[in-house]
Amino acid sequence: MEPNATTNENLNLYEKAENYTKTSLELLKLKTVCSVADGVSSLASKIAVGIVVAFFTLFLNIGLSLWIGKELGEYYFGFFIMALFYLIVAIIVHKSHHRLIKTPIGNSIISSILKEK
Repeated sequence: MEPNATTNENLNLYEKAENYTKTSLELLKLKTVCSVADGVSSLASKIAVGIVVAFFTLFLNIGLSLWIGKELGEYYFGFFIMALFYLIVAIIVHKSHHRLIKTPIGNSIISSILKEK
């Protein structure tokens, strides 16, 4: 009777190990789906806010350009001044894009993926 008891214990242990493996894989799948959904929803909301800010900035720039141009006597002067301003901003951003853009976004993505719930 001893061999049968050992066989039953081994079979029971095998079933438990199989169930544990299936449950662990299912938990890993659910955690992955949760992380991806969280990342995508954050990205979607940031894109929506970015679009609204872009429209605000566009209309603000048009208004400022027209106002500056009116004050200087010719409307196109205002657009040239705004273009020069954005050229200077673009040069500054290009020179420091790692510190201002790449590193913070990379850190945000990594922390979003690795955060525990």
